[in-house]
Amino acid sequence: MLRDRARSAAILVPPLLVALWLGGPWIAFVVVLAVVFAGAEAFRLLTAAGHSSLPLLGIVFAVVVALGDSVRQLPGGSGLLLAALGIVLVGVGALTRLDPREGLAVFATTVFGALYVGLLGFIARLATTGSPVEPSALFGPLGVERAWILTLVLVVWAFDTFAYFVGRRFGRHPFMAHISPSKTVEGVVGGAVAAAIVGALLVAGFGRPWLAGLGFGLLVGAAAQAGDLVESMLKRAAGAKESGTLIPGHGGMLDRVDSFLFAAPVAFFYVVTVLH
Repeated sequence: MLRDRARSAAILVPPLLVALWLGGPWIAFVVVLAVVFAGAEAFRLLTAAGHSSLPLLGIVFAVVVALGDSVRQLPGGSGLLLAALGIVLVGVGALTRLDPREGLAVFATTVFGALYVGLLGFIARLATTGSPVEPSALFGPLGVERAWILTLVLVVWAFDTFAYFVGRRFGRHPFMAHISPSKTVEGVVGGAVAAAIVGALLVAGFGRPWLAGLGFGLLVGAAAQAGDLVESMLKRAAGAKESGTLIPGHGGMLDRVDSFLFAAPVAFFYVVTVLH
Protein backbone atom coordinates (compact mmCIF):
# COMPACT_ATOMS: atom_id res chain seq x y z
CA MET A 1 0.00 0.00 0.00
CA LEU A 2 1.05 3.59 -0.57
CA ARG A 3 0.81 4.22 3.16
CA ASP A 4 3.43 1.52 3.75
CA ARG A 5 5.67 3.00 1.08
CA ALA A 6 5.28 6.46 2.60
CA ARG A 7 6.28 5.20 6.03
CA SER A 8 9.29 3.35 4.69
CA ALA A 9 10.24 6.42 2.66
CA ALA A 10 10.25 8.41 5.89
CA ILE A 11 13.04 6.09 7.03
CA LEU A 12 15.00 5.82 3.78
CA VAL A 13 14.65 9.31 2.31
CA PRO A 14 16.59 11.31 4.96
CA PRO A 15 19.87 9.37 4.42
CA LEU A 16 19.44 9.74 0.67
CA LEU A 17 18.83 13.48 0.89
CA VAL A 18 21.83 13.94 3.17
CA ALA A 19 23.98 11.98 0.72
CA LEU A 20 22.73 14.07 -2.21
CA TRP A 21 23.52 17.24 -0.31
CA LEU A 22 27.02 16.11 0.65
CA GLY A 23 27.68 14.44 -2.71
CA GLY A 24 30.87 12.61 -3.63
CA PRO A 25 31.67 9.46 -1.64
CA TRP A 26 28.54 9.78 0.49
CA ILE A 27 26.38 8.81 -2.46
CA ALA A 28 28.53 5.74 -3.03
CA PHE A 29 28.32 4.91 0.69
CA VAL A 30 24.51 4.91 0.64
CA VAL A 31 24.53 2.77 -2.51
CA VAL A 32 26.86 0.25 -0.87
CA LEU A 33 24.59 -0.03 2.19
CA ALA A 34 21.58 -0.59 -0.07
CA VAL A 35 23.48 -3.22 -2.09
CA VAL A 36 24.55 -5.13 1.03
CA PHE A 37 21.07 -5.27 2.57
CA ALA A 38 19.28 -5.89 -0.74
CA GLY A 39 21.86 -8.53 -1.67
CA ALA A 40 21.35 -10.44 1.57
CA GLU A 41 17.59 -10.42 0.98
CA ALA A 42 17.90 -11.44 -2.67
CA PHE A 43 20.05 -14.46 -1.83
CA ARG A 44 17.63 -15.50 0.94
CA LEU A 45 14.79 -15.38 -1.57
CA LEU A 46 16.81 -17.39 -4.08
CA THR A 47 17.51 -20.01 -1.42
CA ALA A 48 13.82 -20.17 -0.48
CA ALA A 49 13.02 -20.63 -4.18
CA GLY A 50 15.28 -23.68 -4.22
CA HIS A 51 18.37 -22.16 -5.82
CA SER A 52 21.60 -22.75 -3.91
CA SER A 53 24.26 -20.04 -3.93
CA LEU A 54 27.29 -18.59 -2.19
CA PRO A 55 25.59 -15.61 -0.47
CA LEU A 56 28.60 -13.99 1.20
CA LEU A 57 30.72 -14.14 -1.93
CA GLY A 58 27.73 -12.99 -3.94
CA ILE A 59 27.22 -9.90 -1.77
CA VAL A 60 30.89 -8.95 -2.03
CA PHE A 61 30.66 -9.48 -5.79
CA ALA A 62 27.57 -7.24 -5.93
CA VAL A 63 29.39 -4.42 -4.12
CA VAL A 64 32.32 -4.75 -6.53
CA VAL A 65 29.96 -4.60 -9.51
CA ALA A 66 28.15 -1.58 -8.04
CA LEU A 67 31.32 0.42 -7.40
CA GLY A 68 33.59 -1.05 -10.06
CA ASP A 69 33.98 2.20 -12.00
CA SER A 70 34.97 4.05 -8.84
CA VAL A 71 38.47 2.57 -8.94
CA ARG A 72 41.24 3.77 -11.23
CA GLN A 73 40.23 3.36 -14.86
CA LEU A 74 41.85 0.34 -16.48
CA PRO A 75 42.07 -0.82 -20.11
CA GLY A 76 38.81 -2.50 -21.07
CA GLY A 77 36.88 -0.74 -18.30
CA SER A 78 37.48 -1.25 -14.58
CA GLY A 79 33.86 -2.28 -13.95
CA LEU A 80 33.96 -4.98 -16.63
CA LEU A 81 37.34 -6.27 -15.43
CA LEU A 82 36.26 -6.50 -11.80
CA ALA A 83 33.01 -8.20 -12.81
CA ALA A 84 35.03 -10.75 -14.78
CA LEU A 85 37.27 -11.41 -11.78
CA GLY A 86 34.17 -11.84 -9.62
CA ILE A 87 32.77 -14.43 -12.01
CA VAL A 88 36.08 -16.29 -11.90
CA LEU A 89 36.05 -16.35 -8.07
CA VAL A 90 32.44 -17.52 -7.95
CA GLY A 91 33.26 -20.26 -10.45
CA VAL A 92 36.16 -21.43 -8.28
CA GLY A 93 33.92 -21.39 -5.22
CA ALA A 94 31.28 -23.47 -7.02
CA LEU A 95 33.91 -26.15 -7.70
CA THR A 96 33.79 -27.06 -4.00
CA ARG A 97 30.36 -28.68 -4.50
CA LEU A 98 30.74 -32.43 -5.01
CA ASP A 99 27.74 -32.71 -7.33
CA PRO A 100 28.57 -30.99 -10.66
CA ARG A 101 24.91 -30.16 -11.23
CA GLU A 102 24.74 -28.43 -7.83
CA GLY A 103 28.01 -26.66 -8.54
CA LEU A 104 26.69 -25.32 -11.84
CA ALA A 105 23.47 -24.16 -10.16
CA VAL A 106 25.45 -22.43 -7.40
CA PHE A 107 27.67 -20.74 -9.97
CA ALA A 108 24.75 -19.47 -12.06
CA THR A 109 22.64 -18.35 -9.09
CA THR A 110 25.46 -16.50 -7.35
CA VAL A 111 26.47 -14.64 -10.50
CA PHE A 112 22.85 -13.76 -11.23
CA GLY A 113 22.20 -12.49 -7.70
CA ALA A 114 25.35 -10.37 -7.67
CA LEU A 115 24.78 -8.80 -11.09
CA TYR A 116 21.10 -8.24 -10.33
CA VAL A 117 21.64 -6.33 -7.09
CA GLY A 118 24.80 -4.71 -8.44
CA LEU A 119 22.65 -2.78 -10.92
CA LEU A 120 22.06 -0.29 -8.09
CA GLY A 121 25.56 0.94 -8.82
CA PHE A 122 24.20 2.86 -11.78
CA ILE A 123 22.74 5.33 -9.28
CA ALA A 124 26.27 6.28 -8.30
CA ARG A 125 27.38 6.13 -11.95
CA LEU A 126 24.94 8.93 -12.77
CA ALA A 127 27.43 11.15 -10.94
CA THR A 128 30.02 10.41 -13.64
CA THR A 129 28.00 11.06 -16.80
CA GLY A 130 29.81 14.31 -17.53
CA SER A 131 26.50 15.77 -18.72
CA PRO A 132 26.34 19.19 -17.01
CA VAL A 133 23.19 21.08 -16.13
CA GLU A 134 22.75 24.82 -16.53
CA PRO A 135 23.80 26.56 -13.27
CA SER A 136 20.83 28.90 -13.45
CA ALA A 137 18.31 26.20 -14.24
CA LEU A 138 16.09 24.20 -11.91
CA PHE A 139 18.23 22.36 -9.33
CA GLY A 140 21.34 23.63 -11.11
CA PRO A 141 23.17 24.40 -7.85
CA LEU A 142 23.03 20.69 -7.02
CA GLY A 143 25.64 19.98 -9.66
CA VAL A 144 25.62 17.24 -12.24
CA GLU A 145 25.97 14.28 -9.90
CA ARG A 146 23.06 15.19 -7.65
CA ALA A 147 20.85 16.66 -10.37
CA TRP A 148 20.56 13.51 -12.47
CA ILE A 149 20.24 11.24 -9.43
CA LEU A 150 17.46 13.42 -8.05
CA THR A 151 15.74 13.34 -11.45
CA LEU A 152 15.86 9.54 -11.44
CA VAL A 153 14.43 9.38 -7.92
CA LEU A 154 11.60 11.82 -8.60
CA VAL A 155 10.59 10.14 -11.86
CA VAL A 156 10.49 6.69 -10.23
CA TRP A 157 8.52 7.99 -7.27
CA ALA A 158 6.09 9.77 -9.59
CA PHE A 159 5.48 6.57 -11.52
CA ASP A 160 5.04 4.51 -8.37
CA THR A 161 2.71 6.98 -6.64
CA PHE A 162 0.41 7.70 -9.56
CA ALA A 163 0.31 4.06 -10.64
CA TYR A 164 -1.06 3.27 -7.18
CA PHE A 165 -3.61 6.09 -7.09
CA VAL A 166 -4.89 5.63 -10.64
CA GLY A 167 -4.96 1.86 -10.32
CA ARG A 168 -6.86 2.03 -7.05
CA ARG A 169 -9.42 4.52 -8.39
CA PHE A 170 -9.86 3.48 -12.02
CA GLY A 171 -8.19 0.07 -12.30
CA ARG A 172 -10.31 -2.51 -14.10
CA HIS A 173 -7.98 -4.53 -16.30
CA PRO A 174 -5.29 -6.71 -14.66
CA PHE A 175 -1.67 -6.25 -15.68
CA MET A 176 0.69 -9.21 -15.22
CA ALA A 177 -1.78 -10.83 -12.82
CA HIS A 178 0.27 -14.04 -12.69
CA ILE A 179 3.05 -12.06 -11.01
CA SER A 180 1.34 -9.17 -9.23
CA PRO A 181 -2.48 -9.50 -8.99
CA SER A 182 -2.96 -5.95 -7.69
CA LYS A 183 -1.52 -4.18 -10.73
CA THR A 184 -3.79 -2.86 -13.48
CA VAL A 185 -3.34 -1.51 -17.00
CA GLU A 186 -4.92 1.76 -15.91
CA GLY A 187 -2.45 2.09 -13.06
CA VAL A 188 0.52 1.49 -15.35
CA VAL A 189 -0.76 4.09 -17.82
CA GLY A 190 -1.33 6.60 -15.02
CA GLY A 191 2.17 6.03 -13.68
CA ALA A 192 3.68 6.38 -17.15
CA VAL A 193 1.91 9.71 -17.76
CA ALA A 194 3.10 11.06 -14.41
CA ALA A 195 6.67 9.89 -15.02
CA ALA A 196 6.66 11.47 -18.47
CA ILE A 197 5.42 14.82 -17.14
CA VAL A 198 7.91 14.91 -14.26
CA GLY A 199 10.74 13.87 -16.59
CA ALA A 200 9.83 16.57 -19.12
CA LEU A 201 9.65 19.30 -16.48
CA LEU A 202 12.92 18.40 -14.76
CA VAL A 203 14.95 17.81 -17.90
CA ALA A 204 13.65 21.07 -19.40
CA GLY A 205 14.68 22.75 -16.15
CA PHE A 206 18.19 21.41 -16.73
CA GLY A 207 18.37 23.20 -20.07
CA ARG A 208 17.50 20.20 -22.27
CA PRO A 209 14.58 19.80 -24.74
CA TRP A 210 11.37 18.89 -22.95
CA LEU A 211 10.67 16.17 -25.54
CA ALA A 212 13.90 14.47 -24.50
CA GLY A 213 12.70 14.66 -20.91
CA LEU A 214 9.40 13.12 -21.95
CA GLY A 215 11.28 10.18 -23.40
CA PHE A 216 13.39 9.95 -20.26
CA GLY A 217 10.31 9.78 -18.06
CA LEU A 218 8.58 7.16 -20.20
CA LEU A 219 11.60 4.86 -20.47
CA VAL A 220 12.63 5.18 -16.83
CA GLY A 221 9.04 4.68 -15.69
CA ALA A 222 8.72 1.54 -17.82
CA ALA A 223 12.01 0.23 -16.45
CA ALA A 224 10.87 0.95 -12.89
CA GLN A 225 7.71 -1.08 -13.49
CA ALA A 226 9.75 -3.94 -14.93
CA GLY A 227 12.08 -3.88 -11.92
CA ASP A 228 9.15 -4.04 -9.54
CA LEU A 229 7.63 -6.99 -11.42
CA VAL A 230 10.88 -8.94 -11.54
CA GLU A 231 11.28 -8.61 -7.77
CA SER A 232 7.65 -9.72 -7.38
CA MET A 233 8.43 -12.75 -9.55
CA LEU A 234 11.37 -13.59 -7.30
CA LYS A 235 9.20 -13.31 -4.18
CA ARG A 236 6.44 -15.46 -5.67
CA ALA A 237 8.98 -18.11 -6.62
CA ALA A 238 10.22 -18.05 -3.01
CA GLY A 239 6.71 -18.06 -1.56
CA ALA A 240 7.41 -14.79 0.25
CA LYS A 241 5.22 -11.74 0.64
CA GLU A 242 8.13 -9.41 1.41
CA SER A 243 11.86 -9.53 0.75
CA GLY A 244 12.77 -9.04 4.40
CA THR A 245 12.03 -7.36 7.70
CA LEU A 246 14.53 -4.51 7.66
CA ILE A 247 11.65 -2.05 8.00
CA PRO A 248 9.25 -3.71 10.47
CA GLY A 249 5.85 -4.18 8.91
CA HIS A 250 6.92 -2.68 5.59
CA GLY A 251 9.28 -5.22 4.04
CA GLY A 252 12.94 -5.18 3.29
CA MET A 253 15.48 -3.10 1.41
CA LEU A 254 14.90 -4.99 -1.84
CA ASP A 255 11.20 -4.08 -1.66
CA ARG A 256 12.15 -0.41 -1.52
CA VAL A 257 14.79 -0.36 -4.28
CA ASP A 258 13.40 -2.92 -6.72
CA SER A 259 12.26 -0.25 -9.19
CA PHE A 260 15.70 1.37 -9.21
CA LEU A 261 17.46 -1.87 -10.15
CA PHE A 262 16.21 -1.51 -13.72
CA ALA A 263 15.46 2.22 -13.78
CA ALA A 264 19.00 3.33 -12.83
CA PRO A 265 20.87 1.69 -15.76
CA VAL A 266 18.18 2.89 -18.20
CA ALA A 267 18.50 6.43 -16.83
CA PHE A 268 22.28 6.31 -17.09
CA PHE A 269 22.17 5.05 -20.68
CA TYR A 270 19.64 7.73 -21.66
CA VAL A 271 21.64 10.54 -20.08
CA VAL A 272 24.95 9.58 -21.74
CA THR A 273 23.41 8.92 -25.18
CA VAL A 274 20.55 11.42 -25.50
CA LEU A 275 21.01 14.12 -22.86
CA HIS A 276 24.81 14.40 -22.95
